[in-house]
Amino acid sequence: MDWLPEDNMTGTLVGRAWIAGEGEGQPAGPSVVALREGGVFDLSQAVPTMSGLLESADPAALVRATPGRYIGSADSLFQNSRQPNGNADGPRFLAPCDLQVIKAAGVTFAASLVERVIEEQAKGDARQAEAIRGRVLELLGGSLASIKPGSAKAQQLKELLVRQGLWSQYLEVGIGPDAEVFTKGPVLSAVGTGAEIGIHPGSAWNNPEPEVVLAVNSRGEVKGAALGNDVNLRDFEGRSALLLGKAKDNNASCAIGPFIRLFDASFSLDDVRRCTVSLEVQGPDGFVMRGESSMSQISRDPLDLVRQTLGAHHQYPDGFMLFLGTMFAPTQDRGAAGSGFTHQVGDVVTISSPKLGRLVNTVNLCDRIAPWTFGLQAFFTNLMARGLLSGR
Repeated sequence: MDWLPEDNMTGTLVGRAWIAGEGEGQPAGPSVVALREGGVFDLSQAVPTMSGLLESADPAALVRATPGRYIGSADSLFQNSRQPNGNADGPRFLAPCDLQVIKAAGVTFAASLVERVIEEQAKGDARQAEAIRGRVLELLGGSLASIKPGSAKAQQLKELLVRQGLWSQYLEVGIGPDAEVFTKGPVLSAVGTGAEIGIHPGSAWNNPEPEVVLAVNSRGEVKGAALGNDVNLRDFEGRSALLLGKAKDNNASCAIGPFIRLFDASFSLDDVRRCTVSLEVQGPDGFVMRGESSMSQISRDPLDLVRQTLGAHHQYPDGFMLFLGTMFAPTQDRGAAGSGFTHQVGDVVTISSPKLGRLVNTVNLCDRIAPWTFGLQAFFTNLMARGLLSGR
């Protein structure tokens, strides 16, 4: 099971799975599950929602104290999930979040910041990117990686870049005092491991964004972490930052999984701060691209990003999942020299990290993937039909 963490089941791993009903006539539906040495166990009788689990004082302890109902082996669920619509005859993994809002922080790494500036300068035209990249890097040098956002040094750099006509709204959020935090997708819209992940059919320049995703409750407490793919349409956002919503939020354009690793004795926020996230894209054309994103190079501490997301100015009663950003912005040519990288239908995208396992998705066009129909009304109707909201 090479999709699990390097320490296998040592940590407290929780997710969500689509499973058959427990009693006769009871419908199938999404359940909170625990991944253990003995298999996958349904915890829904004790914790009907992942949001509710993360609201508990000690989610990891609650999971360990809840035996649950055996569903199947972890590997069987992983394999069932690796089909366009899952295996209808067996349980499959879903995105491990439910009622949480899906938030994302942008331009939190110097390398990503430079690429956002290039997108803006190129107006979404990938053919111009290489020439602009050379000019931008010459002017900026290697100074961005050492700049602390909001510092006096950052302000001095801003003044210099303004004089040179190179100031950008991306630099504002990259080295200014305020982080870019946006809503990646609606509640329940994320797909899980094995599912198809979507690219807008009108995009000709796009890429995966491998990231760590924090699981945060309503009190702003980080309870665990997962892997995520914050798919980005570089041409759409490059034409105008006001197209961010269209560039980021499309059918199946957000993947999270394969599970949330809860904080416990084996895993903490410091592990998140030290982790490396790896990316591999294998194309149907034989193309292979690999890259890494080291969280040690992030410009804003994860807790600072949490504080800028939730506080007196903004509340999340059901918690939120927070993408922390990526330093990986692919520039490797897929075709002719200077053409850069963009996805093709059929690309297999694998995002991995030693303590967070592997998230695997296959690229398709958003309008070819089954439409998202299981929203909040369907979710609560399903929980009621399964008797999971009785007396709560």
